[in-house]
Amino acid sequence: MLMNTFTLRLCAGLLLLLAPCATALEFHVTPEGNDTWSGTRATPNAEATDGPLATLAGARDAIRAWRTQRGIPTAVPEDGFQVTVHEGIYALSEAFTFGKQDSGAREMPITYRAAKGELVRLIGGRIVPKISAVSDPAILKRLDESARGQVVQADLKALGISDFGSPAGGGIEVFFDGKPMHISRWPNEGFAKIEDIVVKDGHKIHGREGSKTGQFLYDDDRPKRWTEEGDLWAQGYWFWDWSEQRMKVESIDTEAKKITLTAPEHGYGYRKGQWYYIYNALSELDQPGEWFLDRDSGTLYFWPPKPIDSAETLVSVIPTAVNMKDTSYVNLSGFTIEATRSTGVLIQGGAGVHIAKCTLQNIGRGAISISGGKQHTVIGCDITQTGHGGISLSGGNRTTLEPGGHLAENNHIHHYARTKRTYSSAIQLSGVGNRARHNLIHDAPHMAIGFGGNDHLMEFNEIHSVSYESNDAGAIYTGRNWTMRGNVIRNNYLHHINGFEGKGCMGVYLDDMFSSAEVSSNVFYKVTRAAMIGGGRDCLVENNLFVDCKPALHIDARALGWAHGHADQWLEEIKTKGTISGIAYNKPPYSERYPELVNILDGDAKAPEGNIIRNNVSWGGTWAGVYKVARPYVDISDNLVDVDPLIMDKEKGDFRLKENSPAFASGFKPIPFEKIGLYKSSSRATWPVKHKVR
Repeated sequence: MLMNTFTLRLCAGLLLLLAPCATALEFHVTPEGNDTWSGTRATPNAEATDGPLATLAGARDAIRAWRTQRGIPTAVPEDGFQVTVHEGIYALSEAFTFGKQDSGAREMPITYRAAKGELVRLIGGRIVPKISAVSDPAILKRLDESARGQVVQADLKALGISDFGSPAGGGIEVFFDGKPMHISRWPNEGFAKIEDIVVKDGHKIHGREGSKTGQFLYDDDRPKRWTEEGDLWAQGYWFWDWSEQRMKVESIDTEAKKITLTAPEHGYGYRKGQWYYIYNALSELDQPGEWFLDRDSGTLYFWPPKPIDSAETLVSVIPTAVNMKDTSYVNLSGFTIEATRSTGVLIQGGAGVHIAKCTLQNIGRGAISISGGKQHTVIGCDITQTGHGGISLSGGNRTTLEPGGHLAENNHIHHYARTKRTYSSAIQLSGVGNRARHNLIHDAPHMAIGFGGNDHLMEFNEIHSVSYESNDAGAIYTGRNWTMRGNVIRNNYLHHINGFEGKGCMGVYLDDMFSSAEVSSNVFYKVTRAAMIGGGRDCLVENNLFVDCKPALHIDARALGWAHGHADQWLEEIKTKGTISGIAYNKPPYSERYPELVNILDGDAKAPEGNIIRNNVSWGGTWAGVYKVARPYVDISDNLVDVDPLIMDKEKGDFRLKENSPAFASGFKPIPFEKIGLYKSSSRATWPVKHKVR
């Protein structure tokens, strides 16, 4: 069979590189390259017959071709493959995909890296080149008077974009000068409040009155401007302070001052005094940085925060930038990945994939999602302005307790959850045996780290200024399972976490009977309910430093009261199936790994038995908010309370204790505070040494 031109050039380019003394086989990619060239040169030759490749897919295919010529689909050169991608913008029309056949080997991974010191952007969107002033009198009339002469427009259909997605989420977004712009909304900042519910149907949750019907009253004349808006949406915390949702507006009665939302209604219903805002209205495009898209005509209207020609305008188009399926031992390093509508990097199965020193920004949903497989790592990345969360690590087997071994380390994750405001974690750990270490997380409306499963480790992370738009929320959160055990939260620094409107939240939140977590050697500063055990069992809170926390500790016995229903279901399952949440709790490996779980029925299973609170230090604020009914079940001992522990320098954020601290005499052990957070030797120069706290 005749070889094509590409294969001939590739083979010619490899003759020297395949000598016995060869190192890694290197391919080059530049925006000016050509995917019919061999890619073994960084620049074109004089004849312009060979040179670098043009796309990452071209480099991937070159590696596939090399392997095909060797006759071994998994063959790797002596020191592996390396793809060096040079500076430029690489606009992806579809995800850059890897399969099992694109894997490296454990000792010889395949590395795709940005050239040192060069900005390599993988964008899942389109740069908008042609933008003009708005001249249509009908549009100008609908615009706010302040916006006339400021708003510009662009025809997105002329760019070949016809699928815009829904304003509900996951649709097109606009970015200008590297920053996300805001879909037009009212009010421009903060929220409006529900004046009252309309249908008094007797709906109550935990004694709080509301309505199951999506109709509510407002107290403002602003909605009279919206009579010509055909696709209005509302985002609100409709019943609870920790559960928001985007909903389409069905109608507005400006006489009765009533808004009706499109069914299906919010799961918890609606309640007077809760907060919301209205968005996706051309008439509310009234300040710099806002945009509106007419989905029928494909016309984008935008008020740029500075002259439109002075910066790049970018819209998101494709769902994902990088997609790996059953791929192993591939490294991605140094890329800037942006402007996808969904997840930036998606990894399923495989083993040993490393994402390092990448910037992921302006992403529609999560930055990096890892599910299944083993020992994938995300290290040294800067993640910001995602619509949902940051890094999701799911791996391991809860039946066998085999660990996944995934790791998120030394990442800076901040200003995330732009659209999905609650339960969008900077880092989410699921399954068994995954880790989050040395990360800096801040500025988010709800959670920082969420976890569920067994034997996860969260250590040396700094977290601040989260849960600022929600209440009954936790910076580190999990809940509702007796069998999810062996999780360790240690040597972290949580500070300035107080909830929405100062109503309070939690630092470490073990919600609804979550059990057997270790919370040890953490520093909590100005955190409401710093360590909370919500009716769970067998938890250890030890050697923590609580400073100006109100309170430092909360323990309740909710399964003996209002939350008994969940525990009753688990007890019924034990009786009928011999399992808890589908887990054979009294047989190996659970009976061997967690012996206290085997005898859960010996006492009062619904009581908060087995919790130990010892050798903690609490200074300033208040100490223990332990419910009276819970107190007999809890072992509280050797804690130093309301005695000055002699902190090095609280005002400057140095929470080491002086050598003569009375805490040490009571059994407290030094916390390695200087090791918490990002590595001091981090190569991410954009990471701030100091940053604002809320």
